Amino acid sequence: MKCMRTPWKTLGLPALLSTLSLLSACAVVAPPAPGPAPAAVIAPNANLLVQGIPPIPGSLAAQVEKYTDFRGHGFVTWHPTKPEMIVTHRAPGSSVTHLFRLAEPMGKLEPLTDGPEPVSSAHYEPKEGRFLIYPRATGGNEVSQLYRLDLPSRQSTLLTNPDERHSFETWFNQSGRFLFSSVPLDRTARGGTRTTVNTVLRTMDPMNPSSLKVLAELPGTGWNAGTLSKDEKTLIINRYLSANESQVWLLDVDSGQRRQVLPEPGSNVRGVHAATRFLPDGSGLLVATDRFGEFRELATFDFKTGALKRITGHIPWDVAGAAMSDDGKLLAASVNVDGKDEPRFFDVANHYSERSFKGLPEGSVGGMRFHKKQALAAFGVNGARGPGQIYTLEASSGKVTQWTKAYAHPDLNVASFSEQQIIRWKSFDGRTISGLISRPPAKFTGKRPVLINIHGGPEAQAKVGFLNRNQYYVQEMGIALIQPNVRGSTGYGKTFVALDNGKLREDSVKDIGALLDWIAQQPDLDASRVLVTGGSYGGYMSLAVATHYGERIAGNIDVVGISHFVTFLETTESYRRDLRRVEYGDERDPSMREFLNQISPLTNAHKIKKPMFVVQGKNDPRVPWTEAEQIVAKARANGTTVWYLRAENEGHGFARKENADFQFYATILFMRETILK
Repeated sequence: MKCMRTPWKTLGLPALLSTLSLLSACAVVAPPAPGPAPAAVIAPNANLLVQGIPPIPGSLAAQVEKYTDFRGHGFVTWHPTKPEMIVTHRAPGSSVTHLFRLAEPMGKLEPLTDGPEPVSSAHYEPKEGRFLIYPRATGGNEVSQLYRLDLPSRQSTLLTNPDERHSFETWFNQSGRFLFSSVPLDRTARGGTRTTVNTVLRTMDPMNPSSLKVLAELPGTGWNAGTLSKDEKTLIINRYLSANESQVWLLDVDSGQRRQVLPEPGSNVRGVHAATRFLPDGSGLLVATDRFGEFRELATFDFKTGALKRITGHIPWDVAGAAMSDDGKLLAASVNVDGKDEPRFFDVANHYSERSFKGLPEGSVGGMRFHKKQALAAFGVNGARGPGQIYTLEASSGKVTQWTKAYAHPDLNVASFSEQQIIRWKSFDGRTISGLISRPPAKFTGKRPVLINIHGGPEAQAKVGFLNRNQYYVQEMGIALIQPNVRGSTGYGKTFVALDNGKLREDSVKDIGALLDWIAQQPDLDASRVLVTGGSYGGYMSLAVATHYGERIAGNIDVVGISHFVTFLETTESYRRDLRRVEYGDERDPSMREFLNQISPLTNAHKIKKPMFVVQGKNDPRVPWTEAEQIVAKARANGTTVWYLRAENEGHGFARKENADFQFYATILFMRETILK
């Protein structure tokens, strides 16, 4: 008999099982004392504000427990000299993810960080791996600070100024200094902490935090650094302007002067240009670009000729990521094939000809990272039947080795989970829209209720992968889950991404209207029992569907969603504001302001008649909590049933297990009230 690996709820169950095992060898066994009865209701923790949500039965926690404790692993970084890695994982009993050292395949995870705040990335000191530098924010506010973690003592030292927001960029291997970017905070602006619009690049000796040096001050936001040249005199910096436009610059480390290289200065060329690294011989850059067609592909940029040479032009899909071995012999890319990330390999010396490897695991493969000293590439895999797991590929032999195994409750057969299927439908203008559907098991008969879950971004994509808690809705409640990729989603070409910009915004809402038509035509789906949900931009979409197609849905769930574009643009963190104006429109323009006001769900809240559930984090820097409060108040003024859940210690979504659990319980009750009656 296996003990349940949920120590925050077992109340000493492992010890009890051990005692019973010993007693079983005796001639007379005393019956165990009965454990405490489950609570009649599940009380929200002190950080949760709960309004309108009915009492949650204590029995519900036991019913859904198997679906609340999936624990996978994420690859973080290689040790600079040893074949060991740092991974992220949420340990048993922990509320959030932390860093662990993994010294060998399937080995024991050695905890490195702890505490109430999650840690999801880190960077080894590059010569000997004596310490790590990692970022951490507080309460979901995304104001990340950098810390040095001394591995022998496990002591963390704050390196950065708490009045600024920071990001680690890269190492200077020769001097041992590291480069990081900072954005000062303006605490006087309306709505709380706000950041200014300039980005500062600094270097620091991590053993001496007072050794700060300013490398450059860059105008605006969207800047991030790539790698350094071998002589460490030139730094790649990329500037993100929008989902459809970015630039590549080179910065002189000694002078701090920068020059744009892509697109070519003075040209009329626009599009995506992002450099990941210098070529092994220093003659140019490895670049991702969409300038040759609809999709982002890999190319090389030659410094002398200024020419771009295509590598993956034969692949009609976006390259989602790329990495090159330290010896420059093998290039690995992750290709987004209709929502599934597939690995591709290229022999650099043989004109980037494709190379295949056998035995790669099934699922979406991403995050390929090569070890600097070993012929190993680490990568993550996830699919319908399990959360993230880590594997390695030995480039010379092609040997694939599993390093971690994800945890799922022993009584849950994740192997029975069905793969997501691609569906397609015609929208109002004849354009084909696609999405993913997860159908319930055959034991559920008759027309099934539907949950439409719309992704955020909007420059994002619903991809093939593990559904986590959403599997409960499918496997145990018999709900069909549809994840649409409406216009504006990435993965289907640069034209498709731009189809919802500015005054085209509501065309994406019409794509959901067309999906409702498609659902009505399916013999196994019940068009009278449809619930719409989404997070961030998906939250806006759920609200917009409630105002446009309210009579065709049973209700909606808005998670950290935009309720009014003008108030959102005026209160979102200023380092994001200009980037969001490119997507949604500039609210400072009177004509656009009027349009944004006209289409905003808050303006049309009088049309929301069906039940609504709103979820929000109080510290959200992206979509401020006021967006939730105003739509809740306006909808309630209509007499609409509104459930409201706000977490005081969360930001753009719930990261803590105890909060996510309560949200999950409440969501199940809401579904029972709306589409399972």
